[in-house]
Amino acid sequence: MKREKALEAIRELPQEFDLEVLMEKLVFMEKVEEGLKQLDKGEVIDHSKVKEMIKKW
Repeated sequence: MKREKALEAIRELPQEFDLEVLMEKLVFMEKVEEGLKQLDKGEVIDHSKVKEMIKKW
């Protein structure tokens, strides 16, 4: 994550906030970025294949 994205997240918070809220927001943003990178690389599993995998459990 780039520093500017983190600073933007901080600016969106109210004047007083719990540190846990900020941490959760930053982790969420990082996971979304990671998922988008995986999508760009084609590192995904088709929905129908996931359904087949679940049936085998």
